[in-house]
Amino acid sequence: MELTDAFLFSIEYLDLNLLKKLKKEAETLGEWTKLAEKLASVFSQAECLGSSFLQKSALLKQTCPVDKLQAKEAFDVMLELPSVLTTAATERSKRLLQSITRNNKDSMVEQNLNIIIILFQSPMAVEDSHENSLLPDLCEFMAALDSEHQDKLCNYLIEPSISTDKNTMNIDMTQDQYIIQFRHILKILQQLVSTRLLSRVPSSSSTSGFSPNSDPVVIDATKCIAALYRLNEEKKYISYVEFYNDAVNEQLEIKEDFPNFKDRKGFSFCDYPFMLNPAVKADVLKVESVFQMRHELQDAFFRALFQGVNSPYLVLEIRRDHIISDTLLQLEEKSIHDLKKQLRVQFLGEEGVDEGGVQKEFFQLIVREIFDSKYGMFTFNEESRLCWFSPNPVLDDINIREYKLVGLLLGLAVYNSVILDLHFPLGLYKKLMDVDIGLPDLKRLDPSLGKGLERLLLFHGDIESEYDRSFQVDIQSFGHVFTCDLKPDGAKTLLTNENSAEFVELYTQFVLSKSVEKQFNAFREGFQIVCQDSAIKIFRPEEVEQLICGSSDLDFDALETSTVYDGGWTKDSDIIKYFWEIVHSFSYEEKKKLLFFATGSDRAPIGGLSKLQFVIAKNGGDSDRLPTSHTCYNVLLLCEYSSKEKLKERLLTSISNAEGFGMI
Repeated sequence: MELTDAFLFSIEYLDLNLLKKLKKEAETLGEWTKLAEKLASVFSQAECLGSSFLQKSALLKQTCPVDKLQAKEAFDVMLELPSVLTTAATERSKRLLQSITRNNKDSMVEQNLNIIIILFQSPMAVEDSHENSLLPDLCEFMAALDSEHQDKLCNYLIEPSISTDKNTMNIDMTQDQYIIQFRHILKILQQLVSTRLLSRVPSSSSTSGFSPNSDPVVIDATKCIAALYRLNEEKKYISYVEFYNDAVNEQLEIKEDFPNFKDRKGFSFCDYPFMLNPAVKADVLKVESVFQMRHELQDAFFRALFQGVNSPYLVLEIRRDHIISDTLLQLEEKSIHDLKKQLRVQFLGEEGVDEGGVQKEFFQLIVREIFDSKYGMFTFNEESRLCWFSPNPVLDDINIREYKLVGLLLGLAVYNSVILDLHFPLGLYKKLMDVDIGLPDLKRLDPSLGKGLERLLLFHGDIESEYDRSFQVDIQSFGHVFTCDLKPDGAKTLLTNENSAEFVELYTQFVLSKSVEKQFNAFREGFQIVCQDSAIKIFRPEEVEQLICGSSDLDFDALETSTVYDGGWTKDSDIIKYFWEIVHSFSYEEKKKLLFFATGSDRAPIGGLSKLQFVIAKNGGDSDRLPTSHTCYNVLLLCEYSSKEKLKERLLTSISNAEGFGMI
């Protein structure tokens, strides 16, 4: 097209070269109005805009129909035009998006996806801070698509831009390039959510009633992020923690959001739990548990009026030297309504009301007993220092009951917000949450076995002659060796190069699932008695592990910042300054002992030690008395010792003898 001819033709699509020619002709002739008309025509018609900046390479069309690099450069050229022109193009694009979204023209959906891809290349369109931003409209469009087209659009958006002057038949995109582009798109959407929420926080005197659940832009952007999350679950571009949104977690109104989720009414972030961090999810679970406990408390009260005495609590009366049998017998007698009550534990022959501390001790003792090697319920791998179910081909009903009890105890601990000292691999929590497990999970549990199977997959020699084995595996159980087939006629199936991948998969599933199927099923049945249909479904397996076991990352700086003081002490009191100087000088093991002494657990709750409601209270003047604690309330009681040295000596004595000593 010759110069001065470009304005004579109607434009059916736009590309970089044509835009440059139009710009040059407008500059030469001073005809900016005609250029504005041409741009307005393209950006107001779906057929024209959707046909612009298309890939010329058949190979590249398969990965993304739009030449995104060309589109980026075109928008850079447009930024050099008078602002009135770019503003007009943006306004026409906004109307076009709203029209397509409103009319839902399914017959043009592929072309419409091109429009979204193109507009995502414009800084003006996707920068939420820009006054002409199209991002809310883009999100509304994308959120209205069905999941199939959302997934396709996400794949197009994260496809890295390719320079068209390269040999496009030999392009090899690296994983890092996809990761960079994925993070770029995610950041755009996350910032939109954060900006909307942070800019609309009502003041303390406001009665506007603003809720993060009520903003349509936040809702649409969240649905778009959900499509990216689905893609990330498949491709594993980034860690799931990068999907957490601080603004959402800070402003979430659980008492509004969770009922929406539970009753399936309105928008709920619990339906998009990837946005919520583990601490907020734990709060959601706690709100649900407290509500259920109150319901059972009221129920027990009304039943007592008509049916006689009915305890408002789940009371377990336990003999220390019969802890497993007493617990098993009493829990089997309880109904689901009883199990949903708040737990109270009474050790027979001992004084004291359980306000939380006794149940912590109960869980510690029974977990330790259950995992003792004398019972043989679980095997302990010395290399990984993790436990797994003991394979037992002749499992009887008593064994099944015991595994069910372990699962039930796990569920009760979750329900009553008690941290357990468990040493299961992540694979257990994956199985609980119905997430597939594989060789990486076996490698975590049994590193030597996992590495051996990996070497088999990478072996390039003659496997049949080198390994000389069939599709069978030997397992040891209580002094006996059992030979099991990994597949029908496993004894007759030899391991070869052709079937090595199948062998590894079957071996992995045998160790993690098939050989312990009855044990795990009983365990899961017990766990689900309390936790089925609860908010635990919003957790990832990694987060369930944190919820149940806490964190071994002990940030005592965070604990110091969040600690409150009682009895007249403040953070500036000499004894308090001495205390923290001593604690920060402790070894990791000494810090664990202190935490156990003061709280009944040597691990941090989900969200870290800053989430622990820790109190240091004054327990009189200088004395030779040892420090004590109320573990149920996380209270440490200190005398006003006369010196730092005396405080340290008394404190170390207490924490070194913490179990059953000094705790209330």
